[in-house]
Amino acid sequence: MIPGLIVRELREEDVEEVVRIHGEITRKPSPSVVEMLVRENLEKNRGVGFVAEMGGRVLGFMMGEIKLGSFGLGQSFWIEMMAVDPKHMGTGIGQAIGERLFEFCKSKGVLDVYTAVRWDSGDILSFFKTLGFDRSNFVNLRKRLE
Repeated sequence: MIPGLIVRELREEDVEEVVRIHGEITRKPSPSVVEMLVRENLEKNRGVGFVAEMGGRVLGFMMGEIKLGSFGLGQSFWIEMMAVDPKHMGTGIGQAIGERLFEFCKSKGVLDVYTAVRWDSGDILSFFKTLGFDRSNFVNLRKRLE
């Protein structure tokens, strides 16, 4: 563990920092959309989120949802959004949040954790590999409506 790092559940007062970190990563100004997604996660019955903080400042987050019976699965957890402040990437913060999330999932009897990553996002793929993720038996499908 990183000295001074606290990994705790996402709270309402973290929304602004989560939006800031997301914006720094994506470089796309969409604070209202990200804020809406974070607030929805906080309000969902099965929504789960964790942040890493040091010295009162949020340095990273991971959030998602426990799914029940989707696509023929039993209980599973789906990571929907995560990021670490660019100034603190590569320091183990993301791994600390992931490990806390896995502890939470196990405590709820959830043993399968999924996420979706763009095939060309090598840095994110590498990150999830370090957490023990591998390809699943799902194929993402898409239909663009015109």
